[in-house]
Formats: sequence, structure tokens, C-alpha cells
Amino acid sequence: MHHDTPAHADGTESGLAEWLLPGLVLLAAAAGYLLLARRARHRNAALGWSRRRTAGFLTGTALLGVALLPPVAVFAHEDFRGHMAQHMLIGMYAPLALVLAAPVTLLLRTLPAARARQLTAVLHSPPARVVAHPAVALLLSSGSLAVLYFTPLYNATLGHPAAHWLLHAHFLLSGCLFAYVIAGPDPAPARPAVPVRLVCLGVAVTAHAVISQLMYGGFWVDVNAPADQVRGGAEIMYYGGDIAELLLAAALVTTWRPERGRGDRRGAAARQAPVAV
Repeated sequence: MHHDTPAHADGTESGLAEWLLPGLVLLAAAAGYLLLARRARHRNAALGWSRRRTAGFLTGTALLGVALLPPVAVFAHEDFRGHMAQHMLIGMYAPLALVLAAPVTLLLRTLPAARARQLTAVLHSPPARVVAHPAVALLLSSGSLAVLYFTPLYNATLGHPAAHWLLHAHFLLSGCLFAYVIAGPDPAPARPAVPVRLVCLGVAVTAHAVISQLMYGGFWVDVNAPADQVRGGAEIMYYGGDIAELLLAAALVTTWRPERGRGDRRGAAARQAPVAV
């Protein structure tokens, strides 16, 4: 059965307004980050703020712009393959770039001391610890895909702008949460050891592979689109997901810092002790 094109994806003024709003939001987010980065450099010129992190945030917002604005957004409304490409950008590639920009660390450096302590308390609260657990992040990011594509949920979002934007928000937030838990440079309240995070990443790779293969074979999939579009979308999920997860694994390696053992700390203290002459 053919994919019904939502009415809000036409070339009318309402369609233009739909593209204008996310564009303005993304511009505001990029401007806000640049302003905070400038403030951080002025507050502590010696410490400064990494231009690489700034470039990461701008890259993430640019990827979101590619996904949410024409021509990709229009293609996503008309073709399931466009939807899947949009999903990859919003849910996997943009979140990794945004998370590697360390926005929480930037906020902590620029907020007044009292506000920074409040934010730290929120990050260390029990609800934050639960949400930031890798199993929860894995369930929200990868587990929800089976619910979306193997139930009538995806078809129910077609033609309903509010549901469509809620789906985008879920992709973005769950993707950011998973990238943050696995390889985020921002402080985490109870981030597990690297082996645990690698296991969670491996489960995510397996889940994407299984879901995409089932979708390609037409098993259990409940997507109102032609079979060739569904198979094409499955290929995009399979290969695009593999590349994104390899990038996430590389980010985990580059952001990982081994914890010092007691012997290492004693050695460091001995090296820093003054030497009698």
C-alpha cells in the first residue's frame, strides 16, 4: 500500500511556516552555544573553550537542519527511504556531534555558582541516575524502534503534524541520551565502566541489525509504504546505523580516561613531592 503524503508537507504557506520554525530554533541554538563559548573564554582565558567542541555543536545543528528542512524533509514525507535517512540524521548522527560538544560542561562553566550547584544536584539526583543508566538509554533509543515499525504506531503518525514532531523529538532526545551515556564527555552521575558500555553498544548494534533485517524481509513490519521503499529504508538503517555506531565506538575510545589505581596515585604524589637538595 502506498505511503500517504501528509497534507502539511505541501508547498503552501503552512508548509513554509513548518520549515521556518525549526530553522529559527536551530539558529537560536547555535547562536546560544557560540555566546556561551565566548563567555567561557572570557571568564577563564587560560582554560578557554575548545574550538573542536564548538565545531561539533555547529555540525550537530547543521545535520539537524539537513534532516528537518527541504529537500530531505519533503522527501521524508513522500518516501519511507527519506524517513529513514531523516531518522538516522536526527537520532544517531546529530546527537553524537551535539553530545561531543559537551554542552553541560559549557553550562557549568558559564552559570553563576549557585545555578551551577543546582544543575549539578539535578544531574546527581536519583531520577537522573535512572535515566542515565545504559539499559534505560538502550531501551529508549533502540528498543523503541521495534515498537515504531512493528506496530501501527508509525502509520498513526502519518498526516498528524504533532505526532510527527513528537517522533522527531523522541529520536533526538533518546539518541542524545544514548550517546551521552556511552561516550559523552560531560559529567555523568553514575556512568558504568567501559566494558559495560561496550556491551550496551554491542546490544544496540545487534538490535539495529535484527530490526533492519526483519524489515528488509517483510517480517512483522507494519509500515504503510511500497515494498521497495521498505527494503530501501531497511538498508539505510542497516548500513547507516553501522557507521553511526562505529563513530560512537570511536568516540568512546577517544573520550575514555582510565581511572588511576592506588599505586598510580602514590606514584604521582611521589613525583610531585619536593626533592631535597
